[in-house]
Formats: sequence, C-alpha cells, structure tokens
Amino acid sequence: MAELEVEHLRLSFGGLTVLDGISFTVEPAELFVLIGPNGAGKTSVFNCISGIYPGKGRILFKGRDITRWSPRARAKLGIARTFQHSELFPHMNVLDNIMVGRHARIDTRPWAEALSTPGVRRAEIAHRAAIERIIEFVELEGVRYADAGSLPFGTQKIVGLARALALEPSLLLLDEPSAGLSRDERDDLARFILRIKHELKLPMIWIEHDMQMVADLADRIHVLDYGRTLASGDPQSVLSNEAVINAYLGKA
Repeated sequence: MAELEVEHLRLSFGGLTVLDGISFTVEPAELFVLIGPNGAGKTSVFNCISGIYPGKGRILFKGRDITRWSPRARAKLGIARTFQHSELFPHMNVLDNIMVGRHARIDTRPWAEALSTPGVRRAEIAHRAAIERIIEFVELEGVRYADAGSLPFGTQKIVGLARALALEPSLLLLDEPSAGLSRDERDDLARFILRIKHELKLPMIWIEHDMQMVADLADRIHVLDYGRTLASGDPQSVLSNEAVINAYLGKA
C-alpha cells in the first residue's frame, strides 16, 4: 500500500485555478520530488496535503481518507513539513524551537502541568530526550542553546528540518530546503536527507529547484506546470523530457 495517495487534486481561488487534477502516490521510504517553474503549484500541493488549503479531490494517508481532516489532526497522524523560510522563533534557543515541533505529541493536561505532577515531569524528560536525539542526528549540538535568530541562514534551515523531525513523522514534506544555501550547506542537507531516508525509513515529498541534487537523490520526480502534471517517472527519463526542458528553459 502506498503511504500517500493524491487523487485528482484541484484548488481554485475565485476564478484562478491553482491545481487542476493532480494525482500521484508516494511509496514507503521513497524520496519523491516535486519540481516545476515558479508558480507551478508545488507549495499549494503541500498546503492541501497538510490541511491548510481545502482542495477538492481525495487525499489518502496509509489508506485513510484525510481529505476533510484539520491540520492538527493530520499532524497527529505524523504529517510534518518544513517551510521555504524557516519560520523560527528568533529569540528562542534552538532546543526550544525544535521542541515546538512536538506539540502534537504532548498530551499532558494543563492543570497537571501547572502542578508539575510526576507524570508531567516524566513526560518532560522523555520529550527532552527525544529532542536531544534529533539534535545529535542533524549535528546541532554546538548551537542547542543559541538564539535561532543569531544563527547563519543555512543553520536555521537545519533547525527547521529538526523541528519537523520532532513530530516523529510518518511523512515528511520538504519545501525548498536548499533555497539560499551555499554548495557546502547543500551537501550537508543532502547527507541529512539520505540519513532520513535510509536510517529513519521516512517517505518524503521534496520540492526542489537544484536539478543536480534532484538527479542525484530522487527516487521519482513529478513535474508540475501551471497547476497540471507535465511528466512523472524516474529522474533520467523526466529530466531528459523535452516538455520538462522547455518548461524550465523555454523553447528555442
């Protein structure tokens, strides 16, 4: 069974059609890449999957129809995402920013938290241990207590990735995580993405514009253009597709 099934996804704002019948599946532990020119609808697909936009069609996660589920309900199922801009809390330290990503896993009662009951203290210890494992996984040990806003842009992007991992996701949505990064920072990001794939066995949908990274890492590629599917398949066949080349570079 596919981890995620998107069937005939449509999205419109007034008379503007943003997505026009998009369909695809994501398999277990698959690195599935969405590409397309700016404005093709890639982030809108993410917003529909995570519940921010009420698209039409069907979205099934592990066989369950979640089309009408709220964003919080989808997060509790394990659908986590990063954003094009890290959207961190700049005056909070790295550890606390990552802890925010566990909100859907925290189920202690407010009154128990106010009284700091033994159950609350045990839960806090367990959540902190989970965050420390993630900090080690993405190699942020040296900046765990630094204010997020004081960090280089590339490090902030990794903090955003760590925050998504804090949910202990079953599906990870990566929205242009390499945008604005140097080549060395992109190499580090690629290494973490491969670790997530091979060590955590997480399926991922990755929006990306760096075609070299896509060619090197993707299992399958799905190309959007003006809200429609232009091509889909393995990296070699998609990236050599004349229609895909024309969409990115224009016709001679």
